[in-house]
Amino acid sequence: MLTGLILAGGPEPGIDRRWKALLQFGEVTLLQHQIREMRKLCQEVILATPDPKPFLKEVDTGIRIITDYYTGRGPLGGMHAGFSLSASPDVWVVRSDMPFLSARAAKLLLERKHEGYDASLPLICGEIYPYHGIYDKSCAEQVSDLLDQGQTAIAQLLQQMSWSGLLDSTFVEHGIDPSFVQNLDAGRSTLKHGIR
Repeated sequence: MLTGLILAGGPEPGIDRRWKALLQFGEVTLLQHQIREMRKLCQEVILATPDPKPFLKEVDTGIRIITDYYTGRGPLGGMHAGFSLSASPDVWVVRSDMPFLSARAAKLLLERKHEGYDASLPLICGEIYPYHGIYDKSCAEQVSDLLDQGQTAIAQLLQQMSWSGLLDSTFVEHGIDPSFVQNLDAGRSTLKHGIR
């Protein structure tokens, strides 16, 4: 069993204060597109957000909408909530601004994680991408310890766990375009949210 966890941190600053997850993506919202892709592999999908209200009419009742126990702590706060409430021991973590999710890539990452790691993460163009990674739900304890210490950087979490990176060449060998790690900011500069 696999749980999909979508981290929807907050609306974009500016005049219209739009949530990226609710932007149109073809005939559906980006969030609905993500959920559709996740359901190809996941038996459960969770949306972690500080404000559930904008999403209540956007998703069906099969999607669990949760809020952070540790509020205002960024993605780690959402990851802690999702890991803690996941019905599955394995959690596929993505940001709500990633339009090219790949269930096929997630399946490869899941297989790698089951080789004995706390997490399996894409390693694309020499950078680690913690989002679109597969994590063990037991990582909730490590996240909680970091948040209790006032730490909010995901890089600090990775230093405390056993993880394996899956190379872009592996995805290409399986016919998967590595652009699945991109987010909506990628068009403005380079790929975002990787860790060198």
